[in-house]
Amino acid sequence: MTLHIYFARKFFLIFLGLFTVFFLLQALIDLIEVLRRLSDTEASFSDMVGLTLLRVPEGVNQILPLIMILATIALFLGLARSSELVVVRAAGRSGLVALIAPAAVALSIGLIAVSFLNPIIAASSKRYHDLYETWRNGGADVVSISSEGLWLRQGGEDGQTVIRASSANPQATVLYNVTFFSYAPNGGPLRRIEAREARLITGAWQLSEAKVWPLGGGINSEGAAQKFDQMDVPSTLTQDRIRDSFGAPNAISIWELPGFIKQLELAGFSARRHAVWFQMELARPVFLTAMVLLGAAFTMRHVRARGTGVAVLISLLLGFGLYYIKSFAQILGENGQIPVLLAAWAAPVAALMLAVGLLLHTEDG
Repeated sequence: MTLHIYFARKFFLIFLGLFTVFFLLQALIDLIEVLRRLSDTEASFSDMVGLTLLRVPEGVNQILPLIMILATIALFLGLARSSELVVVRAAGRSGLVALIAPAAVALSIGLIAVSFLNPIIAASSKRYHDLYETWRNGGADVVSISSEGLWLRQGGEDGQTVIRASSANPQATVLYNVTFFSYAPNGGPLRRIEAREARLITGAWQLSEAKVWPLGGGINSEGAAQKFDQMDVPSTLTQDRIRDSFGAPNAISIWELPGFIKQLELAGFSARRHAVWFQMELARPVFLTAMVLLGAAFTMRHVRARGTGVAVLISLLLGFGLYYIKSFAQILGENGQIPVLLAAWAAPVAALMLAVGLLLHTEDG
């Protein structure tokens, strides 16, 4: 038990040190990117630093597997250099015993990342998006789905527009039985529009069978109302922006995702992207554990053995390769090319089986 605690503490301290280094590096990169994007806005430097701090957790979360495999390589190279692994084997224990503690730490970190850090990252990502859109475009586009239908808000230099539709196509680019409420920049109402259908085209909503009521003090809205067989309402929205406004999967807490997915499906929208993300988050602890075992498979050797540098390089390349396959499977899953469970779990399970096979071959021949 003492040996496991020793290895666990050593591995955790190495992981914590690498995590801090990558956190600071990610913060510097994100700060430069935020400065570049908001240099022509009224945002102050302190505002940009605040945006950077909101963005960093998401970036570090994405490279967590890389940090894990680097921490494993550093741990076992250190143990080999100090001959501690030799002592473990000389005491009659298999070298695999030294893997129990690091694997347990990796699994624990993965569980903590999914259950506790995920909601924090989701909140910070959503806050970053809202603040960035406020500085960049004057306000974030918002999509809300309820039993009353679809609600959408778009912003621009001419003010805000609130859109309500009873239904829509899966991409939310065609709205049915739609109502537009336009507001001036000072918040006052400008007009109300009702239409049978609104179709998103480049730079505008194309309305069919529309009726327009002007709003404002001293105006007989019904008397001044006009009907149009077809009319255009300017819009800065695109299909991608509408899709992102539904709530990027990483901006929704994993505890809220199942309910959100169900709500999307009941409203007739595709929730495949969110379902893939949910399953991939559940598979994260397995993938992190696999990264530890994979790194150990190539570095649990004596420091004087030939080819140590090549072995480290191969382990890193395998780690990057598996991460790429995982990302590629995610894209296939989101596009409907492969089932959701296969997209989320194939790479972590394959990585785990590959690492276990290499370890058994290395340790037990």
